Amino acid sequence: MLNQNPLYRWFLFLAVVIGGTIYALPNVFGEQPAIQVSRAGGANDRLVEQVRTIVADAGYEATSVALEEGLLLARFDDTEVQLAAADALREGLSRDHVVALNMAPRTPDWLRAFGAEPMSLGLDLRGGVHFLMEVDMDFAQEQALDRMALDLRKAFREERIRYKRVEPAKNSGGHYIEIILRNDSDNERAAKIVKDEVPELAVPTTEQLEELKLSSSDGIYTLSLEEQERLRKMALEQNITTLRNRVNELGVSEPLVQQQGKNRIVVELPGVQDTAQVKELISATATLEFRMVDDNHNAMTAQRRGRAPAGTKLYEMRMGGPILLKRDVIVTGDQLVDATATIEQDSGRPAVGVTLDSSGARRMGKTTRDNVGKRMAVVFIEYKSEIRERNGEEVRIQTKEEEVINAASIREPFSKNFIITGLEHTEASNLARLLRAGALAAPIYIVEERTVGPSLGAENVEQGFSAVAIGFLMVVIFMVIYYRAFGLVADMALFLNLVLIIGVMSLMQATLTLPGIAGIVLTVGMAVDANVLIFERIREEIRAGTPVQTAIHAGYEKAFSTIADANVTTLIAAVVLFAMGSGPIKGFAVTLAIGIATSMFTAIIGTRLVVNAVYGGPNNKRLPI
Repeated sequence: MLNQNPLYRWFLFLAVVIGGTIYALPNVFGEQPAIQVSRAGGANDRLVEQVRTIVADAGYEATSVALEEGLLLARFDDTEVQLAAADALREGLSRDHVVALNMAPRTPDWLRAFGAEPMSLGLDLRGGVHFLMEVDMDFAQEQALDRMALDLRKAFREERIRYKRVEPAKNSGGHYIEIILRNDSDNERAAKIVKDEVPELAVPTTEQLEELKLSSSDGIYTLSLEEQERLRKMALEQNITTLRNRVNELGVSEPLVQQQGKNRIVVELPGVQDTAQVKELISATATLEFRMVDDNHNAMTAQRRGRAPAGTKLYEMRMGGPILLKRDVIVTGDQLVDATATIEQDSGRPAVGVTLDSSGARRMGKTTRDNVGKRMAVVFIEYKSEIRERNGEEVRIQTKEEEVINAASIREPFSKNFIITGLEHTEASNLARLLRAGALAAPIYIVEERTVGPSLGAENVEQGFSAVAIGFLMVVIFMVIYYRAFGLVADMALFLNLVLIIGVMSLMQATLTLPGIAGIVLTVGMAVDANVLIFERIREEIRAGTPVQTAIHAGYEKAFSTIADANVTTLIAAVVLFAMGSGPIKGFAVTLAIGIATSMFTAIIGTRLVVNAVYGGPNNKRLPI
């Protein structure tokens, strides 16, 4: 028969409908307040029992405390109990644990068995915090020039080239290294060493000299343009990686950390209710340096003279008093691969257990073997940013604070694993967390902060879904009035289309945002376009005297190319929007693309199956269209 439905089409249609429904269902059950507890090394059954005991002893009832996909979640019935229980956990657990407020889905276990989870809600729907952070690219260049100057001084000493000055310098025009030798006869040898040891440096061009406001290029070296671009990219990429690690330390679900422009990073943390801890952790720029103590010179004398001996640098001890350290850095914070807050066995004082990477372990091992009995110092470095007014304009000033937190004798050689003392309990915990997440390649500062409260997020969800419902209802009424029974078939396909959109987004774990809801509303209007084309084609065939069965077949067959062309061009536009757009545009593009695909399926396959089943028999001589 002309309009008979092949069996495989029914199987395909039913499989898609059942699968889409299963993966859309978790969104019906909503979310409940929860507390997520994490720590270095991960959560385990012992921590589950500890959390359960603390919550119960504090007089609060949790609906469940369990490990869910590797995360420890304590669920509660309302937000007030959640907040109070979180305070109890922060007091009862050690500082090495992270207690984060969260919202957990109520998905039943039988749906989880299929891997079904609700789709993620964006910051504008769930509430949370948005940071726009700027990377201090000037600092990245300063750090690079500091390292290069250190390498050059070492190379000059090895080659017995005497120098007055090998130091980084800067002015309003930029950064450079200034080299002043004691003997002009060493100029050629020094230039060769610069070329061989630090090829990233170059003699400034005439234009660069003008920018630097310098009259001569003698002894002046700047970073090449290629190296400046490489440093910029490296600083941005490393900071993004470090921020992601730090956000993971907080235990925030569905975070967004991405680049914006050439030197900015966007951080969005849905579900975060208290931003104080977040700001402190993600913008902190603390790191460590390990240096040998110079006991051959008197630190008090150097402080009184205001000048440190050659090859040394004057620092302040945390407990008070000056100390001289050698300029050569043994290991820096970016060579640490793990750090854990612990307690020193002998004294019971707070400490940080450190694990170095292979290169850091080799340097530390060699240094400690060669210097048993001598002192090594740990320098705590923190970069702070503040805004000052200069000439009527606000200028951001970056300051570097350094202090020696520990200086102890090397009793025996060590390399990969050791502990750092001289810290307060809270400071040890925070430092361990920062070191685990990694050091920032360059300081960052917050230029924009927006907070979306949970109530506002819930209001956005309600308004968004109201818009979808109103648009859906208006289309349903129009289709029933204009196409009668065939309009009802199109409305059924439209409802199925919405279910499939939600199901596909949940399966992909795509994030739904306000622009995404706009895409769904647009899809609701566009979804009936295919049915309108098909139904109008059937009407034309009937007016032309074509038999009913032939009209149905012709309506679907002849309208297909038009439907395909229109939807494919819109799909291309959605793909371009996703590839080129930012976060909100991507959210719109995702729902639009998914909606186009599901609407073509429901319109071309779904409605045809129903129409053929109801009106495809040979005895039907009239169509309610």
